[in-house]
Amino acid sequence: MVTLFFCARRLPGLTREEFQRYWRERHGPLVKRHAAVLRIRRYVQHHTALDPANDALRASRGGPEAFDGIAELQWDSEAELAAALQSAEGRAASLALLEDEKRFIDLANSPLHFEADANVVIAG
Repeated sequence: MVTLFFCARRLPGLTREEFQRYWRERHGPLVKRHAAVLRIRRYVQHHTALDPANDALRASRGGPEAFDGIAELQWDSEAELAAALQSAEGRAASLALLEDEKRFIDLANSPLHFEADANVVIAG
């Protein structure tokens, strides 16, 4: 299993509510439309809550500004991901998603990373 975590920050000028509505109502369905060709096994949107506890937690640790949400995408293997991105259809789908992301995500300030199936569970 390969997981991509995309820690998204909204474009300046968008409220968190506008960002999350666009992500949920426009971008989410676009990902769903392209999921098969991109061989995406699972797609989850984690929307950051507007909660004073989030601000207090961040402040207590001297943390940076919170993300507006985190996208979690999973593929069965690196080979599945590579195959999806090597096909003409996969490249076109990936480009369509990127072009849409430019409409609501501050890409320069939204880190992303892959995680191989190497999770370490300490508790729970």
